[in-house]
Amino acid sequence: MLDDDERRARQEAHWLVREFGAEAPLYAAMKAEKAIEQRDFGRCARWKRVLEILADSGPVELRRGAAVK
Repeated sequence: MLDDDERRARQEAHWLVREFGAEAPLYAAMKAEKAIEQRDFGRCARWKRVLEILADSGPVELRRGAAVK
């Protein structure tokens, strides 16, 4: 069973891939960096977990309509 933090990180990763395609890791990295600047280390940890999930899933496929506008 997943805890709430892990579930939320997986949801964020899924949304990023759906919304931004191959650019999803870049967006997650920017969010992590912003959290560090704001000294919100809990939020930073979540975005770093999102990055790990994206890296573990392999190359992000560009889907029709995702990241192409």
